[in-house]
Amino acid sequence: MNYSELESAVEQWAEDRGIFDKATALKQALKTQEEVTELVNAIVDNDFDEIQDAMGDILVTLIIQAKMQKVSLEVCLEGAYNIISKRTGKMVNGQFVKDEH
Repeated sequence: MNYSELESAVEQWAEDRGIFDKATALKQALKTQEEVTELVNAIVDNDFDEIQDAMGDILVTLIIQAKMQKVSLEVCLEGAYNIISKRTGKMVNGQFVKDEH
């Protein structure tokens, strides 16, 4: 499946389980936060399989959140890229720190 088909499949999976009818945007955001914590732990443990699993789970939670918010992840990504593409900064201790303007 391509990305578009996978996104639709995730939305259908969530629909079939009543997530859109019963879940809240806040609860969904907390689920994303939980999955990000799992990613951090997998990175600390240097567990590639868990890293890959956590990243997939994060995408699932974001796809569901986007549908709840009636926004396109592609539009969100494009907007973020348009901002970061002009951003300057430097690497500090292994992390990019943006310049303050």
